[in-house]
Amino acid sequence: MQGRKTYQEKLFIHFQLSDYVPADNFYRRLKEMLDFDFLYASTAGYYGREGQKSIDPVVFMKLVLVGYLENLGSDRRIVSAAGMRMDILYFLGYDLGEELPWHSTLSRTRQLYGQEVFCELFKRVLGQCIEKGMISGRRQAVDGVYVKANASLDSMVRKDILEDAENYARELKENEESPSPRSVEMKKTKDR
Repeated sequence: MQGRKTYQEKLFIHFQLSDYVPADNFYRRLKEMLDFDFLYASTAGYYGREGQKSIDPVVFMKLVLVGYLENLGSDRRIVSAAGMRMDILYFLGYDLGEELPWHSTLSRTRQLYGQEVFCELFKRVLGQCIEKGMISGRRQAVDGVYVKANASLDSMVRKDILEDAENYARELKENEESPSPRSVEMKKTKDR
């Protein structure tokens, strides 16, 4: 007899994200190995004591790191990809169904820190990844063209990776979305 699978969504379910991310998963290992606590002290001066709470600087930097590792060149793609992957949600400290920060929050936070400070903080995070043996090369993209590669692991240098961090920061800045003419007009109307 031919089987036929029917899908009935459950209203309630017992689910713990950490149970579904394998022990050898890359992002689980990153979560256990990296120390992001230095970000709180390094960025404290950029925030006031009143007003709405900002994105957690650790979540911000983890999202940027995910974008770098997954070769995602825009804030919108970073947030979109992160929301679809259980291992990344676990790395970020988010649960299923918990709303991630808006993509525009990432670019505003980079602007708040400034390009130079952002690059220095990001390099410190990448430096930890290198020291822990989690990354050992530069970002790569495949474009259907045969190119002879230098596959010698001995030739990969920490300096190259950290220089690539600046390239990635520039790429994110270039891909920041400027406000649409309609949203600018709506703001002008609202301010009147």
